[in-house]
Amino acid sequence: MATKEITHATTDVRPEQESIRVRGARVHNLKNINVEIPHNAITVVTGVSGSGKSSLAFDTIYAEGQRRYVESLSAYARQFLERMEKPDVDEISGIAPAVAIRQKNTTRNPRSNVATATEIYDYLRLLFARCGQTFCIKCGAEVRRDNPDEIATRILSLAPGRRFYVLHQLRIVASTAGAAVSKRGGKKTAGAPPPELLRQALLDLQKRGFNRLYQAGRIHEFSSPETLLDVDFSKPVYVLVDRLAVNPESRARLVDSIEICYREGQGEAFVECIADAAGNPAERLTFNERFECKNDGTLYQEPEPRLFSFNNPYGACPRCQGFGNTIDFDLNLVVPDPSKSLDDGAIEPWTKPRYRTLFQEVKKWARGRGIPTNVPWRQLPAEQRRLILEGDPENDYEGIKGFFTWLERKKYKLHVRVFLSRFRGYATCPDCGGTRLRAEARAVRVAGKAITEVCKLTVKEARVFFSTLQLSEGHVKIADKILEEIRTRLQFLDEVGLDYLTLDRLTSTLSGGESQRIQLATSLGSHLVGALYVLDEPSIGLHPRDTQRLIDILKSLRDLGNTVLVVEHDPDTIQAADCVIDLGPGAGELGGKLLFVGSYSAMLEEHKSLTGRYLSGELRIPVPNVRHKPAGKFLRLYGASMHNLQDLDLMIPLGTLTVVTGVSGSGKSTLVHDVLYKALAAQRVGGSVKEFCDRLEGDANVREVVIVDQSPIGRTPRSNPATYLKAFDAIREVFADTPDAKRRGYAAGHFSFNVPGGRCETCQGDGTVTVEMQFLADVELICEECRGTRFKSGVLEVRYHGKNVHEVLQLTVREALAFFVNVSKVVSKLRVLNEIGLGYLRLGQSATTLSGGEAQRLKLAAHLSRTDNQGILYILDEPTTGLHFDDIAKLLSAFRKLLEGGASLLVIEHNLDVIKSADWLIDLGPEGGDQGGKIIATGTPEQVARNTQSHTGRYLARILNGNGQAKRSANGASKPAGPSPAVSNGAKIPPAEP
Repeated sequence: MATKEITHATTDVRPEQESIRVRGARVHNLKNINVEIPHNAITVVTGVSGSGKSSLAFDTIYAEGQRRYVESLSAYARQFLERMEKPDVDEISGIAPAVAIRQKNTTRNPRSNVATATEIYDYLRLLFARCGQTFCIKCGAEVRRDNPDEIATRILSLAPGRRFYVLHQLRIVASTAGAAVSKRGGKKTAGAPPPELLRQALLDLQKRGFNRLYQAGRIHEFSSPETLLDVDFSKPVYVLVDRLAVNPESRARLVDSIEICYREGQGEAFVECIADAAGNPAERLTFNERFECKNDGTLYQEPEPRLFSFNNPYGACPRCQGFGNTIDFDLNLVVPDPSKSLDDGAIEPWTKPRYRTLFQEVKKWARGRGIPTNVPWRQLPAEQRRLILEGDPENDYEGIKGFFTWLERKKYKLHVRVFLSRFRGYATCPDCGGTRLRAEARAVRVAGKAITEVCKLTVKEARVFFSTLQLSEGHVKIADKILEEIRTRLQFLDEVGLDYLTLDRLTSTLSGGESQRIQLATSLGSHLVGALYVLDEPSIGLHPRDTQRLIDILKSLRDLGNTVLVVEHDPDTIQAADCVIDLGPGAGELGGKLLFVGSYSAMLEEHKSLTGRYLSGELRIPVPNVRHKPAGKFLRLYGASMHNLQDLDLMIPLGTLTVVTGVSGSGKSTLVHDVLYKALAAQRVGGSVKEFCDRLEGDANVREVVIVDQSPIGRTPRSNPATYLKAFDAIREVFADTPDAKRRGYAAGHFSFNVPGGRCETCQGDGTVTVEMQFLADVELICEECRGTRFKSGVLEVRYHGKNVHEVLQLTVREALAFFVNVSKVVSKLRVLNEIGLGYLRLGQSATTLSGGEAQRLKLAAHLSRTDNQGILYILDEPTTGLHFDDIAKLLSAFRKLLEGGASLLVIEHNLDVIKSADWLIDLGPEGGDQGGKIIATGTPEQVARNTQSHTGRYLARILNGNGQAKRSANGASKPAGPSPAVSNGAKIPPAEP
């Protein structure tokens, strides 16, 4: 094993120990390894799929860091946190508090979006609460309170020397004791107040320093009681607070007087301007401190952060409760086939026998309104369709909506609830339009935009908006720190290649790679120092163009004073590492050994490292000498416009490996999953494809569509490779056919641990028993009854060639092929596993221990073992996720076998080794989000590589010109090729075969 000295960034934050030291790690397949991981450095763990990378990084180092942190907390706090069991390791020292950023999107909260996940929304709420302007929902005028300083400015702008009075209205109210006071609140008296109340009110005014009343242009002095006799207290009477003339030096006095009026006059103040010799007429100006529309008097709540929260009832839309959608009948379910007429049963719920009488009445109404019942639904005028849906009250017809409203009143019946559920779906909330906030929150604006409009911006658009945001001088001081936090987080999102995401994009709809990069951006925004970050393939979903930006992010984390541990296969990320750890040499039982620790340059010279041999160019995945020609059959798609797709027409040749490429957010998943797959599914059942595209042709050439992803093949320990491939069925039959089994009366079912009979009932075939610990991680103990074998003792006594069923399940695939060499049913199922590089797996290995790459190849093996793949279209989304160069070579070998069996492959991929091996490419772009959704190039890899408009083409040219091996630049990123002759972008379907 080669080791080299590691040079890494220096910072002021230095742990006492220079590295994390792991001694005797034996988690899963790790072979008692010892390794040191330098602090404040980027360390990449690489190796073939299943070699133990995640076991070392996540199940050993992260698990121990998290476990120690959780154990330092109180018992009360521990019950709310993830509980990790102690890893099987002799010693780990120098470990820091650990943060795991995984490639899986585990968010299921329907309220969470990109803005809330990155804390941008918290700062947006604060910004709008402090700097937002509220506008009247009814008339659009600005809603504001009259500020004393602003009032003073307005008054002092009048003609110099002009005299005016500052007043507030006298209100006589009855106190609980029956006395009269002049103050805010209480019950007003009708007409002129009783003398006793009036006398008490005037005395109260004098005590507070007020000595004059004002009414109808006259001042009434308290010092001259006879003048008070002229006051008509049945009409409005005002207290004279101050007499002033327009003079800048009296500004402070004027402000004080206005504030007194607000305090004493229930938030109102009046300024009575006196007519003068200059011809200025008398006028009264009215002001108040209520936050209201000055046009119509509508009161509003002053903005505060909770008003902009859709998680708080104070700000959430009352109708949808902050979800943005409501459950209502779904028109696509009510009218599943718009090509049908009313007579043919276009309205699905009315085709049921129970409602035939009702339907006859509907047809009678339709004929009376001149609505044809024999014309397809889609050809009916919009107004006629609206009447059928909404109803016609004038003619006593309630419509489809009225029909469902009537059913809602009968929901206490089970069959009605079941019936309703068949036609329900989520619809955009009609009150808030899907924005999730109440109208008062949407009425607040900053720079002309409501908070909901800001959230509809992409990250790229939001950066422009906040970089050019102009605020008033007073608001600039308030918003300075807020805007800094928003801009910083937007910058981080941009740098990790997510500039195409809108801020209101639900996190539950993000891919694993996108979710991981959002967590990465959030971590940068938190400015955490002295932590251990463990990342699982952060380059997933990134186009080669964006990899360098990701590397810069990782370096920023390191330079803050953190230790960054990355499980990765991307060559550029490996080259940028301060330290590289290579595990292997094989996978499963053949892996778990430490092959290399050191620098990237030293790894290139290490011949024992399979990774080093690929990176140095000694080994490479070759460019195919011959590409598969299409079999003359095509899928043709017209008018794909979903999400950001821009009215695409394209052709997909069948019988070939077709790869869809493009930068993140360019529309690849939308095109393949949301348009093509769903259109194929709809057309196969006779439905319409109009929801997905204008037209789909060639679907008759596709017998079946299969999506092969990296999701687990099972979620319980009982699921394993043998059961998934149905090989265990044949093995159970072999055991059931032995003389001993026949003598005992055992059938094949007795050799299954999934059903009662032969399995151990104590652990129900799991082999372990889980003991729940309230504040600690649950403990799994080996079952005392079966001692982990999962079967009853009688079943284990039955042997085939000296081995019982438990011992057979412990065999690797290679060992099982030799053991069952004369049992063709078993051999035919297992041979494919060995051929695609999974011969190291044990037959009974739990599915929960398989990596994503292993699970996907296992699924491919199940299809490879089929006798007929003719006419099957396989769809794969980034199948190289988690795969080493050597694993990719095996994956491509499996692809070739499927193609030779008559299948077609449609793959979304960023990996250049897969792209260069394709028979046909469809490159989308040019950028992500609104700037994407166009076909930039189609053709063979060689044709696309000549298109200078294609980001993929420029990087692909480098690979093809380098004879299958990318040339590495000094800074660690592979560089695209220079300008080359352009080719047609292939945006329209070519008339001839590719």
